[in-house]
Amino acid sequence: MPLPVRRIGFGGVADADLLREIAVEMPVSVEVGGIGYAVMMATPADLDDYAVGFALSEGLVERADQIERIDIQPIEGGVALRLWLPKAQNDIALDRARRRVSESSCGLCGIENIEEVLRPLPRVAARIATDRAAVARALAALADHQPLGRATGAVHAAAFCSPAGDILCAREDVGRHNALDKLIGALARAGTDPAGGFILLSARCSYELVEKTVRAGCPMLVTISAPTSLAAERAAAAGLTLLALARSDSALLISGDPAL
Repeated sequence: MPLPVRRIGFGGVADADLLREIAVEMPVSVEVGGIGYAVMMATPADLDDYAVGFALSEGLVERADQIERIDIQPIEGGVALRLWLPKAQNDIALDRARRRVSESSCGLCGIENIEEVLRPLPRVAARIATDRAAVARALAALADHQPLGRATGAVHAAAFCSPAGDILCAREDVGRHNALDKLIGALARAGTDPAGGFILLSARCSYELVEKTVRAGCPMLVTISAPTSLAAERAAAAGLTLLALARSDSALLISGDPAL
């Protein structure tokens, strides 16, 4: 979205009136079976992918084809994303929605919620034959798959890469979690198994990104920024190969095969 701005110069750079592209951020209300489930701040693009990835990441469904219908409806101030699921999956969402009433805005408050956050993750069963050259190749190509990022400088990207380092799919959003959900959803809708490659994120590695990657069945996560302590612990416990602070000349192996 273009926005008129005034550039103020430092060190001899001249002032100028510019038309600057900015990233669109708006509330996206996620409803399941007609019940409000969550409101996320997101970029209103690739919302079909986001709906599928969100449902998979939240554990509301196990497969994309369990989602019976997705309705995307503009509403006052934002977008309503309405998911229609079979009764068993809808009951799961309804139970979660009821429990969310007692949560604060952080979404992680209360003993029950802490236990839920720290519940054991499934072990990553898949392994891929990749190497550091493939990681460097994917890193070098990431900017070519970030048109919104180039235009605005204000969004995150999540990319799925082949073991050789080719970027096969990428999604962008103002939220790093949303970008990853969009990517997971896009892969599911295309019938692409995340177990066959690795995920590259232009973001800080928080524990949620580790969990989403593990639950998607992807064996390796690469992030351009550092991990949190919980992200490192959860990745190691799940057997996820985690590379962080990935740059053109180096990366930190947080967990996984030391021979990488």
